Amino acid sequence: MERNENLHKDRGALNVRNGVEGGHDGMTIKPKKFRKKKQDEIDISQLVDEVRSGLRTSLSKAITLIESSNEEHKEQAQKLLQELLPYTGQSIRIGITGVPGAGKSSFIEAFGTMLCSMGKKVAVLAIDPSSSLSGGSILGDKTRMEELSRNKSAFVRPSPSAGTLGGVHKKSRETMLLCEAAGYDVILIETVGVGQSETYVRGMVDFFLLLVLTGAGDELQGMKKGIMELADGIVVHKSDGDNIQKARRTVREYLQILHFLQPATPGWMSKALPASSLEKTGLTEIWEMICQFEQTIKANDVWETRRLQQTKEWFHTMIRDTLIDSFFQNSNRKSQVKSIEESILRGEITVTQGIYKLFS
Repeated sequence: MERNENLHKDRGALNVRNGVEGGHDGMTIKPKKFRKKKQDEIDISQLVDEVRSGLRTSLSKAITLIESSNEEHKEQAQKLLQELLPYTGQSIRIGITGVPGAGKSSFIEAFGTMLCSMGKKVAVLAIDPSSSLSGGSILGDKTRMEELSRNKSAFVRPSPSAGTLGGVHKKSRETMLLCEAAGYDVILIETVGVGQSETYVRGMVDFFLLLVLTGAGDELQGMKKGIMELADGIVVHKSDGDNIQKARRTVREYLQILHFLQPATPGWMSKALPASSLEKTGLTEIWEMICQFEQTIKANDVWETRRLQQTKEWFHTMIRDTLIDSFFQNSNRKSQVKSIEESILRGEITVTQGIYKLFS
């Protein structure tokens, strides 16, 4: 006992054992510096090949690149478009509009599904109203076209209107070109249907289709003559059940009115037809009308002339948009605008004087 006690006294109160040598506890190793992960670089050549092969995921990626506001992405997007441009222009572009409640989405789903069953590849650019808070789509057309979205021969892309004239996203034209390069035969562009600026849609499609409801007498009172003059075809929708007779009567009334209007397309007399997305009736006749339209205006050279004119108008629209953007991005201009704006609101100068002062 005495020997053990003496041994403990010699060692002290603590019995310290030798540890394992090395940096197992991490204290002797310098901590790694945090590095921001570099974004994956986009291989444009590979993306071109994938879009051309019809991969829907790659087409979605290409459209996202087009819609990006990132400066680097903008350059890549234009390079992508330049590579794909030779493969565009082979589809028929159809704009579809109508008053709210006319059933545009249900019609597009039924019509698009029928075209897919005929062996066509269909792309739908569904333009949703933009939220004033987030800027995103409110309705989400993809969720309203579930059957068509699942079809392997279809591609549905909802886009917020972003306040663009006519409810069409400003990148819709470029998105349309990407879809054509991916091999889609029919491009359907659904608009918000706000009414006053459907000319924007007319300026980017071959055939313009207007959806209306029965009761032409009341309907025509609220229907602007200008919109009807843009239409190559009018569909009296929801022609089913007890509504069939009303729909047929409405079709006759529209045909009478179209007879007195200036044709939307030279050499083509606009037509009116009944249809039901619920019962899948009238859809074949609508497609036959569109095919007849294509044959007719290609024969008199209006098809190519219109597309060239649309490209020219697109170019001039882009000039105006770029001038506006560059004006407001100038920090000096921003402060100058604010100063003149305050003078106008105080009643010191008129609006016209403010404009003269801004540009003098």
